[in-house]
Amino acid sequence: MDEVFDEVFKALADANRRRLLDRLDQRGGQSLRELGEGLAMSRQAVSKHLAVLEAARLVDTVRHGREKLHYLNPVLIRELADHWIGRYDHGRPAALSHPQQTTEGRRMSKPAYEYVIYIHSTPEEIYRALTDPELVADYMGDTGPRSDWQVGSPVEWKMDPNGEFRDYGQRVLAAEPGRRLSYTWHRLQPEHREMVGITSDEEFAEAAKERSRVTFTLEPAEEPAAGTKLTIVHDEFDSPDSVMLASVSVGWTLILSEVKTLLEGGRRFDPASSPPA
Repeated sequence: MDEVFDEVFKALADANRRRLLDRLDQRGGQSLRELGEGLAMSRQAVSKHLAVLEAARLVDTVRHGREKLHYLNPVLIRELADHWIGRYDHGRPAALSHPQQTTEGRRMSKPAYEYVIYIHSTPEEIYRALTDPELVADYMGDTGPRSDWQVGSPVEWKMDPNGEFRDYGQRVLAAEPGRRLSYTWHRLQPEHREMVGITSDEEFAEAAKERSRVTFTLEPAEEPAAGTKLTIVHDEFDSPDSVMLASVSVGWTLILSEVKTLLEGGRRFDPASSPPA
């Protein structure tokens, strides 16, 4: 892990790269052209900085037509902060314990759902449980997600269990078997309207503009006997009042509980077979 942190520290040492991360924190899914607007850097310089950030796993990218879109990946930054800052942070005054707010009340980062669960299984088995359609059907029914899990590929779902799988605009951002899985999330669909309780056409239209992203990170638990540490971060929400944020906060907690049940006590599968690419 120290080698990974070394790359993160090197990437964060440059002020221009930190500015690019700030821009992606404000709005994910930006192109090279958008990220370079207003910066005193050439397009080539911006591209080189983004390559460093991507190599350090601080930025994820996905192709959208001819454009390459960039997304902030905050997982390693959070782990770095926990490891190198949190343990020296004892006794900090309560008034300073809310890093998402400045003294003027301006938000420093977007709201997110974060959850950690420990599963007595291997990272490879858990990755398969998140991506193999037969295993997903064991705890979510035949609704998805379904993909070939190649970066840039669509992630399809059934909004109606009796309907067909459809592409709702979700794309795979990262797919590293046994380590990490990340993809963009769909917008609110008309089928969700009754479920989320929005009656106003204007309010639903505004809520349906929101895009978000989900990232699963797998690593051995700090204590080997605990198995594997699975961290999920569903972020890029526009507001703490997001109806999608409220929905996934309940949904993912239940789903991951079912994954844990499946792998620890339910139907087992052969871990020797190759995980999906």
